Amino acid sequence: MARPDPSQAKLIQPNADNHYEVAAGDLPLSCPMPGMHLWNSHPRVYLPVETEGTSQCPYCGAHYTLKGGAGRGH
Repeated sequence: MARPDPSQAKLIQPNADNHYEVAAGDLPLSCPMPGMHLWNSHPRVYLPVETEGTSQCPYCGAHYTLKGGAGRGH
């Protein structure tokens, strides 16, 4: 039996939630986000969440909200 890789334990599952709240430190925002498992996800796409304060991924439909609203990423 293979041992679990401890470096993978901190990764979150992509496309598992429909809503993610992100901070200015997460910009530029991409879906899937860094720190998500990529092997079972869609191609990376960058989302302009800082423009409107929200954005939705065209691949998986995940909805992202920028903490503090639009203009916080500048």
